[in-house]
Amino acid sequence: MVVAPRIGQKVPEFALPDTDKRTRSLGEFTKQGTTMLVFFPFAFSGTCDKEMCTFRDDFGMLQALGAQLIGISVDSSYSLKAFAQTYNLQFPLLSDFNKKVTKLYGVLQDPWVGLGFKGVAKRSVFLVDGWGILRYRWVTDVPSIEPPYQEVMKAVQKLVS
Repeated sequence: MVVAPRIGQKVPEFALPDTDKRTRSLGEFTKQGTTMLVFFPFAFSGTCDKEMCTFRDDFGMLQALGAQLIGISVDSSYSLKAFAQTYNLQFPLLSDFNKKVTKLYGVLQDPWVGLGFKGVAKRSVFLVDGWGILRYRWVTDVPSIEPPYQEVMKAVQKLVS
């Protein structure tokens, strides 16, 4: 049984392909400082579209604070590339097509809301500091619930100040 990372613990390292099929590691981002990992169920699905566009609109503020934003879903790199292009998402989207990282972080929802899908990421946000320590965690089992954006941004501001 996988135990999800808890606040104050080191998060598991991982490497996943981005929209250009280039392997990106968590350490690549955390060595630059605070990193926000945003797991989402599916590209091109109403709530996910809105969520990623909200984070896109706040991306400048995150960058100004010195924080990275990484989106992760079980979609293929190809789907994520089209998603990023469609919504002008300027932050990395990583494909966890084999669901390894989603399981590792304890956010695999299987089955998914009675639709017969075999595992997608729960909508969740993990805020990791430059040492790889989890400083904030938000997870929902209800796919239609969006993250508490203001709370997330306050957590970023607190961590980087």
